[in-house]
Amino acid sequence: MLDWYDAHRRDLPWRAKPGEAADPYRVWLSEVMLQQTTVATVTPRFRAWTARWPDFESLAQASDDDVMAAWAGLGYYARARNLVACAKAVVADHGGRFPATEAELRRLPGIGDYTAAAIAAIAFGEHATVVDANVERVVARLFRATTKANVREAAETITPPDRAGDFAQAMMDLGSAICTPRKPRCLLCPLRDDCAALAVGDQEAFPVKAAKAARPQRYGTIFWAQAGDAVMLVRRPPNGLLGGMRALPTGPWQETQPGIAEAPLTADWTMRKATVAHGFTHFNLQLALATARVERHALPVGGEWWPVDSLGEAGLPTVFAKAAAAIGEADA
Repeated sequence: MLDWYDAHRRDLPWRAKPGEAADPYRVWLSEVMLQQTTVATVTPRFRAWTARWPDFESLAQASDDDVMAAWAGLGYYARARNLVACAKAVVADHGGRFPATEAELRRLPGIGDYTAAAIAAIAFGEHATVVDANVERVVARLFRATTKANVREAAETITPPDRAGDFAQAMMDLGSAICTPRKPRCLLCPLRDDCAALAVGDQEAFPVKAAKAARPQRYGTIFWAQAGDAVMLVRRPPNGLLGGMRALPTGPWQETQPGIAEAPLTADWTMRKATVAHGFTHFNLQLALATARVERHALPVGGEWWPVDSLGEAGLPTVFAKAAAAIGEADA
């Protein structure tokens, strides 16, 4: 695997060049960004982020609004909040440098078992076993392992004591380019002679996935209150989904469609024909759109007026950006 990696490794902006030491900050940031998105999506976002916040010190001083806006579209916003919390902890408690062991890394905000292992192996050369989705697929097929526990145990048996970080990245690259979910390119695989699934011919049956439960459907209403050339935004509660972020006002998200009873202020609300659909990890959401023209003095406590023409700079979560776009298209 290491010989294959030396010949075929991907050139990624967070990955150290051959012979160079890995930057722990860049390794950590890339691993968090890649948890819900693809390399193609993350690459330009990673470059923009590191141009703005190139190290722990700069990120620790960043404003929450700026970080949340930069994170839009990269998955759970709690991860962005944890990035800032972790950067602050590294600066305050570790002199601006990551601790080098897997156990110490797990004590930092937002760093779980997988991320700690990846940082320890890739950035510090610790003998840590790294199992992401690509590695899981390779190992499951290699051993015909049927459970995550079996995959983990098998991965531990093949992780070398030296170059554990390069081995982890080699397995990631193999899963991305060769051992793909569908139609794996087995003839090009350096592990083909040892692959139990290839020997049987059931590669695509692995990894074995549990049946997914249907995501429940929820409904809500988004309220667009416009005063002149500005629209009302609010802050979502600090805890919970999209916590602490700027958003358009919305009523509860529930099993039946609410009306305008949860509107943020009294106004002559008009229900639009357009609706917005958005999928979260644990449920699907269908949102009705209600609009009204109001006076600026009607702004409730906790609200703010934001120029409609620069709404893209407000850092709205994707679901609210979709709603704003739908209203803009209807009014065009």
